[in-house]
Amino acid sequence: MAIEHDFFGLLESGPDGSIFWSENVELGDQTVTVDLTAPDQDDVSEAALDVAAGLISAIETIDRSARNAMVAELDDRTSEVIEYILQQQASLGDELTELLVDVSGDTHIDIIRSLQLMSMTILADEHGGADPFAVLEYALDPDATDDVLLVNLDSDGDVLSVTSAD
Repeated sequence: MAIEHDFFGLLESGPDGSIFWSENVELGDQTVTVDLTAPDQDDVSEAALDVAAGLISAIETIDRSARNAMVAELDDRTSEVIEYILQQQASLGDELTELLVDVSGDTHIDIIRSLQLMSMTILADEHGGADPFAVLEYALDPDATDDVLLVNLDSDGDVLSVTSAD
């Protein structure tokens, strides 16, 4: 079977009924991998695909919202954003400044600004549910794929949480 959508085109299901779509999207001067996935195409509604298309089209706004959520967590010394920043500072040492796009003197903010949005994964079967509908993956060093922050979004594009990949 297959699902047809104006934005995604023909989404064919695999032998197990799952669907998968992937595309590279430009965001400023970087390329972001966007994946749409669902373990069972029967759990994917037209509304979910419309919302997913809207998130992809608004990726710049979504990115800004995710970074603002990270900044909001800087007040909580036990947040995963703080833990990630401290871990990056410890592991990179003096090399950290080479990865920063702007050095304003506020290292925490500079690191958040310098994070690269590596991917957006849309879990199309989670539309309207309590679990994340989309997950944004950020990394300071694109080659260090284990050191990432994940921003979980609901179906409205609002930030549910910011977690590390650990």
